[in-house]
Amino acid sequence: MIDLATTHPNHILTIDSSQLPQGLQGRITIPGDKSISHRALMLGSLAEGETRIRGLLLGEDPRSTAACFAAMGAEISELNSDLVIVKGIGLGNLKEPVDVLNAGNSGTTLRLMLGILASHPDRFFTVTGDASLRSRPMSRVVNPLRQMGASIWGRENGARAPLAISGQNLKAIHYQSPVASAQVKSCIMLAGLMTDGETIITEPERSRDHSERMLAAFGANVSVDVDTNTVSVKGGAKLVGQEVTVPGDISSAAFWLVAASIVPNSDLVIENVGINPTRTGILEVLAEMGADITYENEREVTGEPVADLHVRSASLKACRIGGAVIPRLIDEIPILAIAASCAEGTTIIEDAEELRVKESDRIVAMVKELTKLGANVTERPDGMEIVGGKALTGTEVDSYDDHRVAMSLAIAALVAKGKTSINRAESAAISYPSFIPTLQSLYSK
Repeated sequence: MIDLATTHPNHILTIDSSQLPQGLQGRITIPGDKSISHRALMLGSLAEGETRIRGLLLGEDPRSTAACFAAMGAEISELNSDLVIVKGIGLGNLKEPVDVLNAGNSGTTLRLMLGILASHPDRFFTVTGDASLRSRPMSRVVNPLRQMGASIWGRENGARAPLAISGQNLKAIHYQSPVASAQVKSCIMLAGLMTDGETIITEPERSRDHSERMLAAFGANVSVDVDTNTVSVKGGAKLVGQEVTVPGDISSAAFWLVAASIVPNSDLVIENVGINPTRTGILEVLAEMGADITYENEREVTGEPVADLHVRSASLKACRIGGAVIPRLIDEIPILAIAASCAEGTTIIEDAEELRVKESDRIVAMVKELTKLGANVTERPDGMEIVGGKALTGTEVDSYDDHRVAMSLAIAALVAKGKTSINRAESAAISYPSFIPTLQSLYSK
C-alpha cells in the first residue's frame, strides 16, 4: 500500500511494505535533467534568436529560473516537457526588473544568476529565495565575483540572501576554487562572458561539466583541460539560440537504481538517462557495491551521452565513498546511504561536507531518519558510517522539506518491515514532480 495524504498541512506519504508485491518490474521514464534544464533556460534567455527546449524538467526549481528571466525581458513560453520556446534578448541586454527576483528553493538559480546579473552594467537587481535558500551560503560565489569587480551586498556581508547587485564592467580573473562545485564554476564562467579577457577557473577535483558543454553549443569560446581540472571562457562571444533536448536526470534515476537493487525480484529499465561522465559517480559506486546494472541503447543527444539503464536486484556489499568521486555524486549520497544500510559490511562516506549546506543538513537528516528506521549509522564531520545488514523497521520519519531526503526515505520504506510514514513528502516535487505517482504505478501493474 502506497498512500499520499494531502489533507494535512504537510503531506504524509505512507508505505506499508507488507502489502506490496515483491519486485519492481517494467520500464519507466524520468524527468529531464535539472542542471541542464536550468542552463537551457538561462542561455536561451541570453542568446540571440530562438531556443527550443524539449524534455525540460517541470519541477519547481526550473520554474523559478524561468520566472526570473521572464522578469528581465526574455520571452518564455508555457513550461511543458514537450516543447518550450525561449526568445532571447542577447547577451548584456537583460532589463532591470521592477521587483525582487525570487529563486524559490533553487540554489542553482540564485548562484548562477549572480554571475549574470553582476556583469550587466548600469542595472540594479535584488534577489532572494525561500527560507531554506536564504539560510544557505552564497560567499562561495560572491567572493570570486567581487574579485572580478562585482558590487554585491547582502546579509552577513553578502554571505546570505537577500542580495542586492549593482551591475558592473567585470574583469577576467584566474580563480583557484577551494571547492569542486559546478555552481561556483558556472557562476564565474557566466560572469566571464562579458569581460574583455579570458576567465579561468581551476578546481581541486573535476565537477559536472554541463555549463562547458552548453556554453560551447551556444557559441561561447570555452576551453577545458581535464588534466588540471581547469576551464576557461573568453569574453565577447555572441550566444545564438539552439535546439536543446534534455536527457533524463541521473539524480532522479538514482532512486530507482537503488530501489531495484535492494528490493528482491526486481527487473527494471530506466529509459533515456543522461550518463555524462562528470555525473556517473553513482553508477561507479553501485557497480563497486555489486549492483547489476547494464547500459542499453547508448547514444548522444545534444552533446550529452544518454543510455537506457537496466537494473536487477542484487546482493550489495559495503564500500568506501570519498575523494574525487564525491563531486560527481554529491546529490546522490542520501540514496546511497539507503543502499549502504542494505549492504553487507560497513560503508564509510567521507569528504562530503558539502552535504551540510544543501536544502537541509543532509548528513544530520539521513543519520537521524535512518536511525529511526533501525539502521546502524553514525555521523561523521564530513559524512557518515553505515553498518549494513540490519533489518529496517517502518516508523514515522521526516523529510526536512528536502526533496532528496524525502525520496530516499520512500525507497527505504520499500524494504522496511511494516508501515513507514514520511512527513512533508510534497518536497519531492522540487526536482521530481512525478516521483510518487511513478512509485505507485510500479506497484499497480
